[in-house]
Amino acid sequence: MSRQVFFYDQPERFVAGTVGQPGARAFYLQASARGRITSVLLEKTQVAALAERIEEVLDEALRRSGGDAAIPARAPVDLIDTAPLDLPLEQEFRVGTMALAWDSVDSCLVVEAQAVVEGEAEAEGEEDGAEQVFEDEENGPDMLRVRLSGAMARVFAKRALDLVAAGRKPCPFCNLPLDPEGHLCPRANGYRR
Repeated sequence: MSRQVFFYDQPERFVAGTVGQPGARAFYLQASARGRITSVLLEKTQVAALAERIEEVLDEALRRSGGDAAIPARAPVDLIDTAPLDLPLEQEFRVGTMALAWDSVDSCLVVEAQAVVEGEAEAEGEEDGAEQVFEDEENGPDMLRVRLSGAMARVFAKRALDLVAAGRKPCPFCNLPLDPEGHLCPRANGYRR
């Protein structure tokens, strides 16, 4: 089966979002433009890593340009998107490898999320997976590729970091996440907190 690449160049919307209650949330990346919606499933840690890395890449691109790049230092307030994910929410694939790059010619951030391949994590090192992301093999895994302006990338990163932080509160004793009914705290010798 040939690879399917979901490509969005300056989409109307690119967000991270969740479905479910804290502790049982499913995390998604969702891109939409001209009535077309693509949603991919990923882990909370992937959302956090992606948002943090986007901030780093944008800061570095801004630094290298001497402040001339069209990248705001913070997410523009008028562009912040707090709306829920668009419906219908149909998962195209589960994300495995992700990659980022700043395109200095077009002044945009390129985000790629590639579908997880069975056995890929065990068979290959992390470096090998990173090299394959930008290859466009006909029979490779499905991929979501999004090109974002600097402002839209800052807005995405802010929303994603806020989303990750909105999870369960940590236990004041062991720092593990608290469930609504409490948890067995290792610092309290197994007593429920």
